[in-house]
Amino acid sequence: MHASRLEWKDKQYELGGEPLRIMSGAIHYFRVVPEYWEDRLLKLRACGFNTVETYVAWNVHEPKEGAFCFEGIADLERFVRLAGELGLYVIVRPSPYICAEWEFGGLPAWLLSDSDMRLRCFDPAYLAKVDRYYDELIPRLVPLQSTNGGPIIAVQVENEYGSYGNDTRYLEYLRDGLLARSVDVLLFTSDGPTDEMLIGGTIEGVHATVNFGSRVEESFGKFREYRETEPLMCMEYWNGWFDHWMEPHHVRDGGDVAEVLDQMLSAGASVNFYMFHGGTNFGFYNGANHIKTYEPTVTSYDYDAPLTEWGDITPKYDAIRAVMEKHGFEAGCPLPEPLPKRSYGKVALSESGQLFPQLSKMGSPVDSVWTLPMEKVGQAYGFILYSTWVKGPRAGQQLHIQEVRDRAQVFLGGKPIGVVERWNPQPLALEVPAEGARLDILVENMGRVNYGPLLRDAKGITEGVRIDNQFQFDWTITPLPLDGDMLSRVTYQEAAAPNENQTAGMPAFYKGSFEAEEACDTFLRFDGWKKGVAWVNGFNLGRYWEAGPQKALYVPGPLLRKGANEIVLFELEGAAEDAAVTLTDKPDLGRIEAVDDSFLNFVGEDEAEQA
Repeated sequence: MHASRLEWKDKQYELGGEPLRIMSGAIHYFRVVPEYWEDRLLKLRACGFNTVETYVAWNVHEPKEGAFCFEGIADLERFVRLAGELGLYVIVRPSPYICAEWEFGGLPAWLLSDSDMRLRCFDPAYLAKVDRYYDELIPRLVPLQSTNGGPIIAVQVENEYGSYGNDTRYLEYLRDGLLARSVDVLLFTSDGPTDEMLIGGTIEGVHATVNFGSRVEESFGKFREYRETEPLMCMEYWNGWFDHWMEPHHVRDGGDVAEVLDQMLSAGASVNFYMFHGGTNFGFYNGANHIKTYEPTVTSYDYDAPLTEWGDITPKYDAIRAVMEKHGFEAGCPLPEPLPKRSYGKVALSESGQLFPQLSKMGSPVDSVWTLPMEKVGQAYGFILYSTWVKGPRAGQQLHIQEVRDRAQVFLGGKPIGVVERWNPQPLALEVPAEGARLDILVENMGRVNYGPLLRDAKGITEGVRIDNQFQFDWTITPLPLDGDMLSRVTYQEAAAPNENQTAGMPAFYKGSFEAEEACDTFLRFDGWKKGVAWVNGFNLGRYWEAGPQKALYVPGPLLRKGANEIVLFELEGAAEDAAVTLTDKPDLGRIEAVDDSFLNFVGEDEAEQA
């Protein structure tokens, strides 16, 4: 690619003096195993697109403060270079905040260890953290800009800021920081097409774009009230939607998606499909929404996108392709063949290890007068255990967990007495014998809020624990991030079929293995299991939960190896009757229960959530 800069003339983009209609699709490198980046990018080109867009997730690149990662699935530079080699331009959105239904909107959890820090505004403490991150990130992107012969044609300043705040000085600081670090491609903002959002999220001298999923004339009309001479660009065309646990799977009719695209292209607009390929919220990286109540996002980020979570084309892909051809966008390459999938059958998880008996080697406990949230003990993700001794006797009382985030299993004297959930924070009946009893509360971080005014979302028990109106003090707190080092310390024993009386409601690890003649994509089913986390060969696939809609986890073939492969579950409430899981070649996203979202007025995330 030649050195050139994206500009505009007569309300149309130009690159190197030549007109360019941007036809882009979103693919997040951190939601796809690197071995499949090329497959997904080629399928984007084969549909007629000329550009790929990606967010940049801060918490992926600085998971611990001052410790940066740009390797493996975090190798942003490799992803951008590969896109360029395949003939695609790249739009990069490195805002400190990305939303994206990603944990904490991409912000690193350790920011919350400072209770006084204010997020996404001109707070010097916050900006100092952003600056240090950008000093690491931006120099990696500068050589890849189109002005240096690379594929990056545009960089975002902040993300949907008008949906959150109106601190113009903050936006200008971010803009100036990009310029000072030698970003010289087109800078832009993206916001919903409403007065409030465009007033709060745009700044003079920076190109503005809008995000929506329908009502094209109305949405672009509102944009034109603010920017009369700039090109029309829908930076996020919401052609599908994401899922929360305990809800039906969301879909949107492909014909409806194609019709709206046709309207955009007929209006002369450029478009970025959000998402073209959603991928997976691996590990503990799923986000959550909190519009009316707390709603955690599932592990799959299939998004009902043109490419499925596992990379297959859909009828929606074909419908989009037809519209692209109508408007003169030819396929840029042949369509790659679907990747093979395989059933490996039932896998017995014949080894198990209960959590509580091995706490002493699992983590480093912290003694505290009161219940501290995760972030105050240096923890980002996973689980956290609060333990204390309750004196007795107590009869007819109630246990209250004040501001639990997000789901707590409560044990008294080593036995489960109930679950307290953030979205339904009911007290539990409590009976304590005269000699007293140990109280254990295991809290799961189910994903920090990624959008809206409740973005600041500390995890664990954030206020305190009461028996009736009496706060309980003197706690031992055990962080359980369940990272690779911690998992390696789990001790297992061979076990026969589980005894329901012994395992019901008790958290434990279960392990088994299977042989693979070849490493192909597969899907891990959890029939009979309740709720937990799954690992394959040490890789955290994400959460499973019988609440649905997701009934199976996608296992990319590159995570497997020829020969023996290991599966580990951390099951919270007791093993399936046969203590086995199944690896099948058939995905299951709860599509039988799917809800068609074509009726939604995709004006902004608030409205869509409320709908």
